[in-house]
Formats: sequence, C-alpha cells, structure tokens
Amino acid sequence: MVGILTAVNSLENSITGNFASMGANTFNIQRYEFTAQRQSSREAQKVNPIISYSEVKAFEDTYNFPYTKTSLSFVGSGTAEVKYENKKTDPEVTILGINENYIQNSGLEISDGRELNYFDVLNNNNVCVVGSDLIKSVLSDVNPIGATISIRGAKFKVVGVLKSKGSTFGNNQDLRVFIPLQKARSLFTQPNINYSLSVKTDNKDMLDGAQDEAILTFRNIRGLTPVEENNFGIERSDDLLNRIADMTQYLYMAAWIISIITITGSSIALMNILFVSVTERTREIGVRKALGAKKKTIATQFFMEAIIIGQLGGITGIILGVSVGYLFATLAEFQFTTPWLAMFSAFTIAFIVAIVAGLMPAVKAARLDPVESLRYE
Repeated sequence: MVGILTAVNSLENSITGNFASMGANTFNIQRYEFTAQRQSSREAQKVNPIISYSEVKAFEDTYNFPYTKTSLSFVGSGTAEVKYENKKTDPEVTILGINENYIQNSGLEISDGRELNYFDVLNNNNVCVVGSDLIKSVLSDVNPIGATISIRGAKFKVVGVLKSKGSTFGNNQDLRVFIPLQKARSLFTQPNINYSLSVKTDNKDMLDGAQDEAILTFRNIRGLTPVEENNFGIERSDDLLNRIADMTQYLYMAAWIISIITITGSSIALMNILFVSVTERTREIGVRKALGAKKKTIATQFFMEAIIIGQLGGITGIILGVSVGYLFATLAEFQFTTPWLAMFSAFTIAFIVAIVAGLMPAVKAARLDPVESLRYE
C-alpha cells in the first residue's frame, strides 16, 4: 500500500507542480481542448485548423483587456544541436520562439541574468535564455551570462539561465533554449507551424472576464458566425489541476482496494501462524498454568506477541514501500515526497490487524486446560 500510494503521490505532485507554477490566473488558447471529446465511430472527427502566426499576431494587436499579459510562442525544434566553441550537445535540445511575456506567463523563474524583454523581441536581438541542463552540457567551464552559443549556424548571446524544472514523462524541461519569436521564425521555416497563446491576468477575479473577451476576439479573428462553434480550445491552469486531481482519485481508490485485499490475506496468515504457535506451545502453557499463571497472563503474552509481529511487519512494509516509491519516482523523474499519510495509515492498519488476528489465538491459549496441556506431546 505504501509503495503504491507513494508512487501515485509522486506522480500527482510532479504533474500538479508543473501546472501550479503557472498560477491560477492564466489560460491558454490552443488548437484543441486538453481532453478530446469521445465521438461516435460514425461521426467524423472534428479537425481544428492550426493557430497561425497571423492569428496570434492579430490577437496580440487587438486584444486589449486591461491588466493582462499575452504571450506568443512556438516550438521551432525538439531535436536541435547547440554548440559552444568546440563543445556541442546531443541533438535533443528544444528551441522555442517566444515574446517578452512567455517566461512570466509560464511560471518560469530566472536563476541568473535576466529574461527576454520587449526590446529584444522588437529588435530581433540575437540573445537567448537557456535551461540549467544546457549549462551542464556545454557551458560548465565558463560564466554562462555573456557566452555566445550557436544554433543552426546563428549566434546567440546568453542573457539568462532558468531555474531547474526537472523532467516529466521523459520531457526534459531544463534542456531548452528561448529565443526572440522573429529570430525563431527565420531559423525554423517548416510549414504548418502551430503557435501557442497564453494570457495572464494580474488578478484571479479578472480571469473570467479576460477569458470571455479572449474567446470573442479569437472568434472574430477566425471569422466565426454566432451560430458556429469554436474551432479552437481554451484551457485554464486551474481546470487542468482539477482534472489531474480527478484522475489521481481513481489511482488512490485502486491502491486502497488492492491494499484491503492484501490486508485481508495478511490477517488470515497472521492468525494461522498464531494458532500454530499456540498448538506447538501447548505443553509450555500447561507448565505455566501449573505454576500459577492466570488466564489473563497467558492471553496477554500471546496478544503482545501478535502486536509485536504485526508492528514489525508494518515497519518493514513502510521501509520497503517508501523505497519502492522512491525508486519509481527516481526512474520516472517525478518529484518524490515523503508519504506521511500512507505511513501513518500503514502503521495504524498493522496495529488493527494484529489486534484482530491475535485475539482468537490469545483466547484459545488462555482457555487451555492445564492438565490436558501437560499431557500434550
């Protein structure tokens, strides 16, 4: 139980941590909704058009809801190679073209230097912000701020380094390079590039109004009539967190069901062991009773043995469960957290199981007839 709950907890913390960093006052306009609607096999699947550069640019120019920041971005490549002098990375670096609001809207933090500003994006400056793993790969021997790296033959001066974010499902978020949007568009010219839009409000209370205005603005950009449905998706960061919480509830339920089945089997096994122990020690019980031991003393002895065995099993299970959960979190690169609730539950359940399983054998031992017990071989 502890191992399963630890693994589920690590998974939930890792995913929610990534979305929670965006804050509860952010929403995205994207090609599709976060979860696809189930459709009948006879119904043609709805295909939304990509979000083009002209559309995100038009949105940035026309969306004028107060106290909001709009970020534009696209993934230029997920398999880029970054060079610094005679060093180079493996072709696994993600290059993103962004505007000046992307880093703040995405909940990213700068550990050294600065982020891209309005003038960097406006003037298409050859500057970039890099992830922490890129420093380890090619810039470990120098001060990264001010170093010049090469991407597809273009030179970029490093002006900022991001705080480490770790990996999620094999996606290394620290092996990324952020460059001004127009610079990225000149380097990565593949057709049908899908752009991303994110809007962040200064106050969570303004989120609903900002979202309604964003939907209306984007519908107008796409020329949709009032009777037409949206051909794009919109997702709020807090909605994503709620959906993740709903999904992990099923995992928790499955873990508890498995645990209940295991606990039932363990109770029966412990009870059988104690019954065998009473049978094998019948003569010992007879000797103790002949020397004056009371029923209460005999019952207490076997009852305490059951509790000690149960607690030793519980402690061993906690150690193994936490170890398995930690190993799973490490291999999957999830954020490990100590499962205090699972550990307390395991300790309590082990205690209850010991009481239930040890009661009947203790009563049986106390009720043995001393004369018959002395004759037992």
